[in-house]
Amino acid sequence: MPRDTWTTVLCDSLEKVFADTEPRSFDHGIPQHVLAGETVSVQLAFLPPTTAQGALPEVRVRVEADGRLQARLSTVELVPAQFLAYDDHDAGYLRDSAGLYPDLLRPLGEEAITPAIGQWRAVWVDLTAAMPTTPGPTTVSLVLTDDDGAELGRQQVVIEVVDAELPALDLVNTHWFHCDGLATHYGLEVWSEEHWAVIDRFMAAAADVKINSLLTPVWTPPLDTAVGHYRRPTQLVGIAEDDQGYSFDFDRLRRWIRLARSHGLRSLEISHLFSQWGARTAPAIYVERNGAVVRAFGWDVGATDPAYRRLLEALLPALRAVLDEEWGPEAVIWHVSDEPHGDQAATYLAARQVIDDLLEGCTIVDALSDFELYRSGTVAIPVAATDAAQPFLEAGVDPLWLYYCVAQNRDVSNRFFAMPSSRNRVIGTQLFLAGARGFLHWGFNFYNARGSLRPIDPFLEPDAGRGFPAGDAFLVYPGTDGVPWPSIRSRVFTEAMNDLALMQLVRDRQGLDAVRTVADPDGDLSLTHYPLGPDHYRRVRAELITTLGTA
Repeated sequence: MPRDTWTTVLCDSLEKVFADTEPRSFDHGIPQHVLAGETVSVQLAFLPPTTAQGALPEVRVRVEADGRLQARLSTVELVPAQFLAYDDHDAGYLRDSAGLYPDLLRPLGEEAITPAIGQWRAVWVDLTAAMPTTPGPTTVSLVLTDDDGAELGRQQVVIEVVDAELPALDLVNTHWFHCDGLATHYGLEVWSEEHWAVIDRFMAAAADVKINSLLTPVWTPPLDTAVGHYRRPTQLVGIAEDDQGYSFDFDRLRRWIRLARSHGLRSLEISHLFSQWGARTAPAIYVERNGAVVRAFGWDVGATDPAYRRLLEALLPALRAVLDEEWGPEAVIWHVSDEPHGDQAATYLAARQVIDDLLEGCTIVDALSDFELYRSGTVAIPVAATDAAQPFLEAGVDPLWLYYCVAQNRDVSNRFFAMPSSRNRVIGTQLFLAGARGFLHWGFNFYNARGSLRPIDPFLEPDAGRGFPAGDAFLVYPGTDGVPWPSIRSRVFTEAMNDLALMQLVRDRQGLDAVRTVADPDGDLSLTHYPLGPDHYRRVRAELITTLGTA
């Protein structure tokens, strides 16, 4: 049916506005709160009138709000994706066919928006409350205009400003930070001043997502690297060897630590000491010999090779001394190897024996979903996949971390393009109710194809060269001028962490039972059983704030 006028719809942050589908509208019956210093998000979706020929006028969005709220606008960009889901995926996906998916949030400055004929588009509106702030309701108007300022549509939302601040997260929240893709995408020399500037901005973006732990490439992380292949080197520590032995330059590491501290990051994770998938070899480590830097270790050097042990005997005590001086040993996390399985126990334990005496008293954390390996004492602090965590939870394992990645594509929460945002949002509640001490994800900014066989363009290959379901490999995009651009997924994950922080606040003021009564009244919310309805999460948040007693 022909449309004579512009159509506008107010949407909450959990709606994904596809070009071909009228979006779900905002439920005004559920109060929308914002705490001091917090950001909440809404969307203004719009559909132009029927156009038979010619071009549509450019449009703009104006936000009318009082001084307690600062607005930041982004266009919701449709990203092409080919690999969305595995064939046996569950029913909790929006769609699974190749196409254009709403994900990228491109910051909107003074420029106008070019609408698409016959298609829905959306503008994402972040509203950040001042800190300190004045409590009480305020009405925010989102106004769609043409380029001359004539009003084409208007939507309003009441925001209840709450005079309370969210606490810092109790748990460790880490998403592995990759420096090689930043250098490659922007055409920079590794550790050049331009590279450092980009790293600085991406660290800030990580902190915005409530990430508080940073993978630190003391040597190039041996992660998602095909056997026999090597990632672009991003080794912070300079290593030289001569007839007298090894010497080390920690200047770049000290600079990294200063940057991390400036962004409020609380923990440093040291690159894995052995290869992924069995700890069979040393990582790629580069050493200066006779004036030339060469790869001295890698796939061709076994984990128990005496030469590698000799390096570690020199390097690890010196590295620990620097970390103790610059950061503090209690906030340093060490990794041996990622996800050993039953048949890899022997090689993992052999690798542990290489470094156990050198890391005595250190915190060692590794992804481990094989409960029998945990029971045998292989890993002291396990990071269990969410779809394999039940035995750990039933056994009361503490401390326990959780993670999800490409394999967690059925029943559990995740943040693929094809999933509803509610499936991303629930992880905050799940982590709180499970009593998890940490959450780990492998891809904050992984801009390589699977196995790191080649670089990708994240704007065109969000599935890592059809290697992972789109949305698994990175949370933020490499925007222009070295500036990270957020995604719907990064914003919703931040909301999940804010849910977790709010639950901490209610727990500390009103007790744990007060949180459970609101967040899990039937006692059946788990890692595999949770509501998919988006309004549930807004409603729980509103009830938690009421329980807090400050609304």
